[in-house]
Amino acid sequence: MSRQGVYKYEPFLSEYYDLVPAYAKRADLDFYVEAARLSHGRVLELGCGTGRILIPIAAAGFDIVGLDISESMLGACKSKLQAQPPEVRERISLILGDMTAFDLEGQFGLITTPFRSFQHLISVQAQLACLNCVRRHLAPGGRFILELFQTYPRRMYDTIYMKEVEDTPEFEMPDGRRLRRTNRTKAFHRTEQFNEVEIIYYCTHPDGRTERFVQAFPFRYFFRYEVEHLLVRAGFDIIDLFGNFDKSPLTDDSPEMIFVAEKSC
Repeated sequence: MSRQGVYKYEPFLSEYYDLVPAYAKRADLDFYVEAARLSHGRVLELGCGTGRILIPIAAAGFDIVGLDISESMLGACKSKLQAQPPEVRERISLILGDMTAFDLEGQFGLITTPFRSFQHLISVQAQLACLNCVRRHLAPGGRFILELFQTYPRRMYDTIYMKEVEDTPEFEMPDGRRLRRTNRTKAFHRTEQFNEVEIIYYCTHPDGRTERFVQAFPFRYFFRYEVEHLLVRAGFDIIDLFGNFDKSPLTDDSPEMIFVAEKSC
């Protein structure tokens, strides 16, 4: 993992991703399906991964394009699509690409960055490159949803977060293996506003053999007014700002910062 912010997906991640309860039971799905219902035209999801949100949107009747930088994550999504009816599969297009440099045909009524995918863009240059691509692909009157976590100050400096902590207790996978997950902050970079993070998976086989896998990545943290200035600089007007997926206002205790924006006139 380089400090320039290149997020390299490890192949094992696509195998375990949909099994982790923190992902599988995340409370964002209804929010994004409703956003698709309120939009006009196709949907574009940046960082679609294994299709956790993309497939339900297509199943709800909407055409959607999913873009992701990981071949293995898109491969997992394609495998999941085999269980879907033909009419759902026909509504989905998957594209291997970079969210900072994509050029797709046509425009979209809704563009989304679910589960904080934008926070893998470390530099302002990369962030603006992504936002410029979004603006170019957003149809007149279309909406852009930018989802980020609200920064918790202690995670910017407190060395207690450098200790490995379990976030997913061990559970049995469908094939009989057992999986548990931990996480830690490897390093702080406060002047550049990102942490180096490790997500660690421990897999135990039925014969007792164990494996340890590490997904390491840089993760950028943002503050409210920084994001507002960034969106305006990229040519957007902010329509709404929520603190959670129930559309509650942003408060000091909100876990999320969910910006809804349109192209400026």
